[in-house]
Amino acid sequence: MYEPNSMLRSGASVYARVGLETGIMSATPHQMLTLLFSGVKTAITMARHHMLCGEIAAKGKAISKAINIIDNGLKNSFDTGAGGAEGAALIANLLALYDYIGKRLILANLRNNPDLLDEAQALLDNISSAWQEIDPQQAHGLPEAANAPVVARFSTGA
Repeated sequence: MYEPNSMLRSGASVYARVGLETGIMSATPHQMLTLLFSGVKTAITMARHHMLCGEIAAKGKAISKAINIIDNGLKNSFDTGAGGAEGAALIANLLALYDYIGKRLILANLRNNPDLLDEAQALLDNISSAWQEIDPQQAHGLPEAANAPVVARFSTGA
Protein backbone atom coordinates (compact mmCIF):
# COMPACT_ATOMS: atom_id res chain seq x y z
CA MET A 1 0.00 0.00 0.00
CA TYR A 2 1.19 3.48 -0.88
CA GLU A 3 2.07 5.72 2.08
CA PRO A 4 3.04 9.24 1.00
CA ASN A 5 4.51 10.14 4.39
CA SER A 6 6.84 7.15 4.44
CA MET A 7 8.13 8.00 0.95
CA LEU A 8 8.68 11.59 2.01
CA ARG A 9 10.61 10.50 5.11
CA SER A 10 12.64 8.03 3.06
CA GLY A 11 13.47 10.67 0.46
CA ALA A 12 14.43 13.19 3.12
CA SER A 13 16.64 10.59 4.79
CA VAL A 14 18.45 9.82 1.52
CA TYR A 15 18.86 13.54 0.81
CA ALA A 16 20.30 14.17 4.28
CA ARG A 17 22.69 11.21 3.97
CA VAL A 18 23.92 12.41 0.55
CA GLY A 19 24.45 15.90 1.98
CA LEU A 20 26.44 14.51 4.90
CA GLU A 21 28.54 12.26 2.68
CA THR A 22 29.25 15.16 0.31
CA GLY A 23 30.28 17.36 3.24
CA ILE A 24 32.61 14.69 4.56
CA MET A 25 34.17 14.02 1.18
CA SER A 26 34.94 17.70 0.64
CA ALA A 27 36.09 18.42 4.22
CA THR A 28 39.64 19.43 5.02
CA PRO A 29 41.54 17.32 7.56
CA HIS A 30 40.90 20.04 10.13
CA GLN A 31 37.17 19.99 9.39
CA MET A 32 37.14 16.18 9.61
CA LEU A 33 38.54 16.33 13.14
CA THR A 34 35.98 18.98 14.02
CA LEU A 35 33.27 16.60 12.79
CA LEU A 36 34.73 13.78 14.88
CA PHE A 37 34.70 15.96 18.01
CA SER A 38 31.12 16.93 17.24
CA GLY A 39 30.15 13.29 16.75
CA VAL A 40 31.66 12.12 20.03
CA LYS A 41 30.00 15.01 21.86
CA THR A 42 26.63 14.05 20.38
CA ALA A 43 27.15 10.41 21.33
CA ILE A 44 27.99 11.33 24.93
CA THR A 45 24.97 13.64 25.09
CA MET A 46 22.75 10.83 23.86
CA ALA A 47 24.33 8.41 26.35
CA ARG A 48 23.55 10.86 29.17
CA HIS A 49 19.94 11.15 27.98
CA HIS A 50 19.51 7.37 27.76
CA MET A 51 21.17 6.93 31.15
CA LEU A 52 18.75 9.34 32.78
CA CYS A 53 15.78 7.67 31.07
CA GLY A 54 16.87 4.18 32.13
CA GLU A 55 17.34 3.02 28.54
CA ILE A 56 20.23 0.66 29.16
CA ALA A 57 20.69 -0.76 25.65
CA ALA A 58 20.54 2.65 24.00
CA LYS A 59 22.96 4.06 26.59
CA GLY A 60 25.44 1.27 25.86
CA LYS A 61 25.11 1.80 22.13
CA ALA A 62 25.73 5.56 22.46
CA ILE A 63 28.77 5.03 24.69
CA SER A 64 30.10 2.42 22.27
CA LYS A 65 29.69 4.92 19.46
CA ALA A 66 31.63 7.57 21.42
CA ILE A 67 34.45 5.11 22.14
CA ASN A 68 34.50 4.02 18.49
CA ILE A 69 34.87 7.64 17.33
CA ILE A 70 37.72 8.15 19.77
CA ASP A 71 39.50 4.88 18.94
CA ASN A 72 38.97 4.76 15.19
CA GLY A 73 38.75 8.45 14.39
CA LEU A 74 40.55 10.73 16.80
CA LYS A 75 43.37 8.33 17.74
CA ASN A 76 44.02 7.43 14.10
CA SER A 77 44.23 11.03 12.95
CA PHE A 78 47.81 11.70 14.04
CA ASP A 79 50.69 12.27 11.64
CA THR A 80 53.36 10.47 13.63
CA GLY A 81 56.14 11.86 11.46
CA ALA A 82 55.28 15.50 12.08
CA GLY A 83 56.84 17.69 14.75
CA GLY A 84 59.93 15.65 15.54
CA ALA A 85 60.50 14.67 19.17
CA GLU A 86 58.17 17.37 20.50
CA GLY A 87 55.42 16.22 18.15
CA ALA A 88 55.93 12.59 19.17
CA ALA A 89 55.67 13.56 22.86
CA LEU A 90 52.47 15.51 22.20
CA ILE A 91 50.98 12.59 20.30
CA ALA A 92 51.89 10.18 23.10
CA ASN A 93 50.21 12.48 25.64
CA LEU A 94 47.08 12.81 23.54
CA LEU A 95 46.88 9.06 22.95
CA ALA A 96 47.16 8.48 26.71
CA LEU A 97 44.44 11.08 27.31
CA TYR A 98 42.16 9.44 24.72
CA ASP A 99 42.75 6.07 26.43
CA TYR A 100 41.84 7.63 29.78
CA ILE A 101 38.66 9.15 28.31
CA GLY A 102 37.69 5.78 26.85
CA LYS A 103 38.14 4.14 30.25
CA ARG A 104 35.98 6.82 31.87
CA LEU A 105 33.26 6.16 29.31
CA ILE A 106 33.39 2.42 30.01
CA LEU A 107 33.12 3.06 33.74
CA ALA A 108 30.24 5.48 33.15
CA ASN A 109 28.43 2.70 31.34
CA LEU A 110 29.17 0.04 33.96
CA ARG A 111 28.36 2.25 36.94
CA ASN A 112 25.55 4.19 35.26
CA ASN A 113 27.33 7.35 36.40
CA PRO A 114 26.61 10.60 34.52
CA ASP A 115 29.47 12.35 36.36
CA LEU A 116 31.92 10.16 34.47
CA LEU A 117 30.26 11.16 31.20
CA ASP A 118 30.66 14.80 32.24
CA GLU A 119 34.35 14.25 32.98
CA ALA A 120 34.94 12.62 29.59
CA GLN A 121 33.02 15.40 27.83
CA ALA A 122 34.96 18.14 29.65
CA LEU A 123 38.29 16.61 28.63
CA LEU A 124 37.17 16.27 25.01
CA ASP A 125 35.88 19.86 25.05
CA ASN A 126 39.34 21.06 26.12
CA ILE A 127 41.02 19.23 23.26
CA SER A 128 38.35 20.33 20.80
CA SER A 129 38.64 24.00 21.78
CA ALA A 130 42.43 23.84 21.38
CA TRP A 131 41.87 22.29 17.95
CA GLN A 132 39.46 25.10 17.03
CA GLU A 133 42.06 27.71 18.00
CA ILE A 134 44.50 26.40 15.41
CA ASP A 135 42.01 26.39 12.54
CA PRO A 136 44.06 27.27 9.43
CA GLN A 137 40.97 28.92 7.89
CA GLN A 138 41.07 31.54 10.65
CA ALA A 139 44.85 31.98 10.85
CA HIS A 140 44.79 35.41 9.20
CA GLY A 141 43.16 37.11 12.20
CA LEU A 142 45.07 35.43 15.03
CA PRO A 143 47.64 37.15 17.25
CA GLU A 144 51.35 36.56 16.65
CA ALA A 145 51.51 33.81 19.31
CA ALA A 146 49.21 31.74 17.10
CA ASN A 147 52.02 31.43 14.56
CA ALA A 148 54.20 29.57 17.11
CA PRO A 149 54.51 25.80 16.70
CA VAL A 150 51.45 23.91 17.87
CA VAL A 151 53.51 21.98 20.42
CA ALA A 152 54.51 25.25 22.09
CA ARG A 153 50.88 26.43 22.30
CA PHE A 154 49.14 23.24 23.38
CA SER A 155 49.19 22.09 26.97
CA THR A 156 47.79 18.78 28.16
CA GLY A 157 48.39 19.68 31.78
CA ALA A 158 45.62 20.39 34.28
